[in-house]
Amino acid sequence: MDDTVALLEGVRLIYHEPRRETLAVEGLDMSVKRGELVSVVGPSGCGKTSVLSLISGLYRPSAGKVTVLGVSPEEARDSIGYMLQTDRLLDWRTIEKNVLLGLEVKGRLNAQTRQYANELLEKYGLGQFKEHYPRQLSGGMRQRAALVRTLAFSPELLLLDEPFSALDYQTRLILEDEVRSIIKRGGYTAVLVTHDISEAIAMGDRVLVFSNRPARIKREFSVDITGSALERRAAADFRRLFDEIWRELY
Repeated sequence: MDDTVALLEGVRLIYHEPRRETLAVEGLDMSVKRGELVSVVGPSGCGKTSVLSLISGLYRPSAGKVTVLGVSPEEARDSIGYMLQTDRLLDWRTIEKNVLLGLEVKGRLNAQTRQYANELLEKYGLGQFKEHYPRQLSGGMRQRAALVRTLAFSPELLLLDEPFSALDYQTRLILEDEVRSIIKRGGYTAVLVTHDISEAIAMGDRVLVFSNRPARIKREFSVDITGSALERRAAADFRRLFDEIWRELY
C-alpha cells in the first residue's frame, strides 16, 4: 500500500503579471509520507510558501503534477488543513466559535463534530477559555486555538506556514514542543515552512533545503534525533546538523 500523502512531480510554477512573468518553482520533485513531519527551509523569497499553495490547491502548477492522497489538491481540499503565520482569529467570536468556524464554512458542523472540537479544546488546555475572546488570550494560546481550529475537521495533511514567526522566542520554543507532540501523538502528516533552521531541525523528521528562486530541492537531511522539540535542541547532533544546513543555505 502506497503511504505517500503528497507528491509533486516535475512541478513548475510561473506567476503571470501584466508586465512580466516570474518563475517561482522549477522542476520540483517532492514527496511526503504518511505520519511524516517535513520541514522546508530556504532563502527568503525562494518559493517555500508557493509550494504550500500548490499542495493546498490555491495555485495550479504551470507544468508537472501535484497530488494529495492520490487525487488533485482540489479533490482532496477537505482533507488539507492550513495554518498561517498569524492566528486569524475573529475578535467578535469566542474561542469556541472561532474553532468551529472551519466546520461551519465546510458545512460539516453537527453535534458530533462540535463535540470533537470541544474535546480538542479540553485536550490542549483551552477548555476553560472557550467562552473567552481572542483579545483575552496570550499569543501562544491564540496560536494553539488556531491549531485546534485546523484539527477540528480531522485533516489528513497539515500545512504550516511559519506558524510561530509572530511569537516571542520563549513562546515559540513552547509552541514548537507542543505542536510537534500534537502532530506526532495524533498521527498527522505535516509540512512545515520556516526560515528558522533550528526550528526546522527541532520539529522535522526530514529537512528539505530549497535553492534560490526558482525553488528546487538543493539537499535533503534526515533528522535522526529522538525526543521532543526541546530535547532535540539539546542533542549533540543538533549543532552538527545546523551547521550542515547553514552551509547549504549560505
